[in-house]
Amino acid sequence: MSGRTYHDPLHGAIRMDRSDPAEALAIDLIDTAPFQRLRRIRQLGPAFLTFHGAESSRFTHSLGVLHVARQALDHLQRLNPALANHRPLLLAAALLHDVGHAPLSHTGEEMYGLRHESWSGRLIRDHHALRDRLEAAQPGLAQAVADLLEHGRCAVPAIAALVSSQLDCDRLDYLLRDSYSTGTSYGRLDLERILAALTLAPDGGLALHPKGLMAVEHYLVVRQLMYRSVYNHRLNVVCDWLLTRAIAVARRLGPGSIWADAVMARWLWQPAELDLESFLANDDLRTGYHLSRWREEGPPELADPCRRLLDRRLPKATDVSDYPPSVRLELLAEARGLCRRAGLPLEGDCTLLQRQSHGYHPYKGGLRLWDGERLQALERRSSLVASLIRPLESAWLIHPAEVSAALRERLAHWPVGPQSPG
Repeated sequence: MSGRTYHDPLHGAIRMDRSDPAEALAIDLIDTAPFQRLRRIRQLGPAFLTFHGAESSRFTHSLGVLHVARQALDHLQRLNPALANHRPLLLAAALLHDVGHAPLSHTGEEMYGLRHESWSGRLIRDHHALRDRLEAAQPGLAQAVADLLEHGRCAVPAIAALVSSQLDCDRLDYLLRDSYSTGTSYGRLDLERILAALTLAPDGGLALHPKGLMAVEHYLVVRQLMYRSVYNHRLNVVCDWLLTRAIAVARRLGPGSIWADAVMARWLWQPAELDLESFLANDDLRTGYHLSRWREEGPPELADPCRRLLDRRLPKATDVSDYPPSVRLELLAEARGLCRRAGLPLEGDCTLLQRQSHGYHPYKGGLRLWDGERLQALERRSSLVASLIRPLESAWLIHPAEVSAALRERLAHWPVGPQSPG
């Protein structure tokens, strides 16, 4: 075949032509077992329990990132034709940026204590199917891709920024895709206008033409809204916690108390010895099967979180973000007291979960405007972007549904502010 076409719900036909060496390499990488595994890793982890359409995979997202990266490079090459020399590096990095994800994506990182960037780098350097194809395309390419994904190292700043920055191709695709799959409208952004605004600063780094300022402001607001409405949705937080709790309990109980196949046993009790084969053998299917087995035949303390998750009998989450940290702890103690008086188990059923998210971080891949005469930090030009620098904190008090009414009654008399009631 001379090429291949993937029909994507967001981008339409993603066509690749084997007469282009970089695209031929991408086709070969797609056909490897490590990349095909991404079909079995959900993009949004357990978010399908909150948003029933959130079933898309890391495979689909990775193809989308490749497509966006190719569009961005085609545009930038008109400004600097020498960037074409780095086309294999960019397309390979865009395609493989998530190849090291654990089951259930970012939730799996919390569950199992892994960094997908590290595993992506390791797979690219050491797995023969990926390494051999990259090296056959260009000697040293495997190490270059691994360094870019794992450490952000690249001799060409613009290429590095397209892979990892506050306006990288990964973010541009996942905001659109996650909005589409969850049925929310917050993630819509003007991709065409953003890509058209990309330019090169005098230092060779990525910058934006001022004509794209409003589109980029919109993008950053969209990102913050998606974190508030989707990524940090209270039920997502609860599901993440239940999964992390199940794995923690399984690890604590040990192989003498619960069943696990050879692959899961290594993930649970020998993580430091996890080899490439065992890593790739775990995906959403294997992890989900173990959760089902543990629900049916595991000890009660393990069966309980598995049953709650699989049957979607989730504990409640009360928003306590408006209370200062000391008061949140008092509220946790109050909730545990209510559980104790109701004869409910305490461990795992009452906890406090706190998260922070940045709408924009000027010191981590901060964006710049370049109009051909003046280079300026984005936040200095835009008061809207400057307002997004302050981190947003969310805090959820997790508790059984049985104490919800009593807890709400307590909260009604608990003033919001720095002082707890005397």
